[in-house]
Amino acid sequence: MSFKIATIADVHAAEQVIRQHVSPAPLIRSYALERELKLPASRRVWLKDYGWTPAGSFKLLGALNWMANSLERIGDSPVAAHSSGNFASGIAFAGMRYQKRVIVVMPETAPRIKFERTRSFGAEVRTYDIARDHQTGERDRITREIAEQEQAIQASPYDDPFVIAGNGVGALEVVRDLQRDGRGISHFFCAVSGGGLMAGQAIAIADGFPQANIIGVEPAGADDFRQSLAAGSRVRLERPSSICDGLLSYDVGEHNWPILQKLVKQSLAIPDAATQQAMRWLYEQHGLRTEPSGAITAAALLSGQIDLSGDGDVVVVVSGRNVDETAFRNWTRES
Repeated sequence: MSFKIATIADVHAAEQVIRQHVSPAPLIRSYALERELKLPASRRVWLKDYGWTPAGSFKLLGALNWMANSLERIGDSPVAAHSSGNFASGIAFAGMRYQKRVIVVMPETAPRIKFERTRSFGAEVRTYDIARDHQTGERDRITREIAEQEQAIQASPYDDPFVIAGNGVGALEVVRDLQRDGRGISHFFCAVSGGGLMAGQAIAIADGFPQANIIGVEPAGADDFRQSLAAGSRVRLERPSSICDGLLSYDVGEHNWPILQKLVKQSLAIPDAATQQAMRWLYEQHGLRTEPSGAITAAALLSGQIDLSGDGDVVVVVSGRNVDETAFRNWTRES
């Protein structure tokens, strides 16, 4: 393989970068999920809530590590990236911290809060029509034009070893917290889109708890990773579809795939209706107003598709909370 694959050493190195900018995201015990799942008293369920970060999602972790390790290459050039919205705010935050100009390409239909967060950190935003992108390739074309015309350095939202390693830092926190209390992990649920979050998290979880069952979660209309596992090679979807706007990548990244294929043995495809129910459940039980992409892992756990037998704890990654109020109310309204 001609390119670098992120390792646990890279995740540890990334932690030194991340700690200069943000504190660990909270690991919240869910007594409500423990009751709902009828787990014995010896086992616990934990929510790793990345919605708590300044950017409202996990994305600033990988963005910060990428920025810190790309400063020499960037120099006085701007940084260009495409994003459904969360990486946009993450790379904007990193640009603010490292005083670099950032230009991001986002769908016109991205949640308003994602535009607001991104601009609040000083980034410039340009938009494209996601509904026809599978035909026109607008997203990549605009990003490429920015790189050419402005001599910008492109940052990938997920397909990069520095991004992967940065995203893994949150799972290092999970491992340390549970090992400190003498606890283990039997099941670890994390969403998969381009694979940057899951790849980084899987590296750290597999290192700390080798016996943990690491489970991917995807929307039913955007389950390219599940199909890739079945095929034994990366599958590209022509037009992924879901209310989970953060989980609509066409395929997993080249840098992510070897890690995912090795460490993640299954991925669940969750219908949007179940995700909406999980959003309502998390709000009612925990007061968490999550975006669909953040709630889908709880939906997978509540779906009962996974045999939870074992001795360890269950960890559920809540990847983000960037959702507009009106959309949240519509999605969580009782039918």
